[in-house]
Amino acid sequence: MSINDLNNLAIKHDIYLNDNELNNAYKLIKDNYLNIIDNPDNYDINNYKNYFTNDNYIKINNLINIYKSKYNI
Repeated sequence: MSINDLNNLAIKHDIYLNDNELNNAYKLIKDNYLNIIDNPDNYDINNYKNYFTNDNYIKINNLINIYKSKYNI
């Protein structure tokens, strides 16, 4: 996944990240994706709340919950 792919996914879900938020989200995923996949219950988006505006944090958290429900995680 490229940073542009992440941005397009965010926009698709009505999440408009500023450059700093996009870079932080990309780095977070790039550095932790294996741990997130292997241990989704150990991943807590609240630890990264300060990386995003309040509106984007709420949207991202909601999107994570949608995907967790969709894939029974």
